[in-house]
This record gives sequence, structure tokens and C-alpha cells, in this order.
Amino acid sequence: MQWSVVIPVKRLMLAKSRLGGTDQPGLALAFARDTVSAVVATAAVGRTVVVTDDEDVSAAVTELGAVILSEVGPGGVNEAVRIGASYAVGIAGPHPVAALPSDLPALTPHVLGEALVAAGQHSRAFVCDVSGTGTTLLTATSGDLLPRYGPDSAREHAQDGAIGLIGDWPGLRRDVDTSEDLVAASSLGTGRHTTAVLAMGHDLSRGASHTAPCARR
Repeated sequence: MQWSVVIPVKRLMLAKSRLGGTDQPGLALAFARDTVSAVVATAAVGRTVVVTDDEDVSAAVTELGAVILSEVGPGGVNEAVRIGASYAVGIAGPHPVAALPSDLPALTPHVLGEALVAAGQHSRAFVCDVSGTGTTLLTATSGDLLPRYGPDSAREHAQDGAIGLIGDWPGLRRDVDTSEDLVAASSLGTGRHTTAVLAMGHDLSRGASHTAPCARR
């Protein structure tokens, strides 16, 4: 089963303001590059679609093998996901499509592949983040994702009929919004782009390692 994966990416200057420090754009770009690298390297993924109007992001992830859609609508991440999914279905017809955030620097192809196998058993499914309230993976075997990102998106997706998946996928569940999240992601092992930025001196001491169990659904 070949998947298309949609990854919306904000403009770098607007991203990751909660991280602190002076290189939020650099970290945001590194996160996106590591996320896309993991997706492109996943055997079950046939197409990686990045929806962004940031030229630096476009250039960086095109080199990694992603398709770029720059027609970003006014509806935020939900609209970006719908645009990406519609594009994928328009190219290949109804088929499995997934959405991921761009801030999963500890994601690996092995973990994503396992989660997609599990997701393929359900018409629509999702994986919650470590807090149990957010969504890091949203899938639909028909390509009709029906994204409900926003506050408590895991509950919104569950109420909309998606099945919450249970699995030991720490790199998939650990998105990064704060320095504390970055500490936790670093403990899992980040991709080479994030690791390189951190090696240049980003201060991790502002966050304390913390991992909350994902809500079981």
C-alpha cells in the first residue's frame, strides 16, 4: 500500500516563537527537513507533498524529494492539509493519504512505516501527541482526511469517526513547540539537520526533559 503524505509548513519567521533563543527560523527549517527526510525514506510512502509559501522551505525540501504546493489558503493548517490531500487524490485517484506536522525531528522511517501499517487497517485513523490532546498523524485510506486541527484535535478527530491508534512510536508522537519539547526530542535522537543546528549552540537548558503518556483511545 503506497501512501501520499501531506506536510503543511508555516513561514519560518512565524514558526516556533515558543522555543526561545535567537534561531527559531533555523530550528523550524531543520525540523521540517528532518520530518520530510524521514517521510521520503519510508518505503510505504510514494509521494510527499509539502504545502508552504516559504521560499526557503520550498528550496530545502525540494532537494529532499518533496512536491511543493505554494497555493496556501486562508484557512490555516486545516486548509493546507485539505489542499495537499486534494492534490494527491487528483494525481492518483482515491488512495491512502496521511498528514503530519513539520516539527517531528525525531521521526524515523521505521516508526512511520509501522504507524502507517496500523492506520491502513481503518478507513480513518490518527495518532495523538504525547499530551494526548493533539494529533501528529491523521490518515484516510480514501484520501479524504477531514482535518480538525486546533485545540484538542485528538478529541475532535475521534468524534469525527477516526480511530485513535495505540503504538510505541515516540518519535512520531513528539512534536516540538517548546524548549522542553526539544529536550525530550533530543533524548530520542533527532535527525541530522536538527542535530547540526543544536550543535551550533542552541541552549537546551531552558527546558526540562518531560514526557507525558499519550491518552489511550
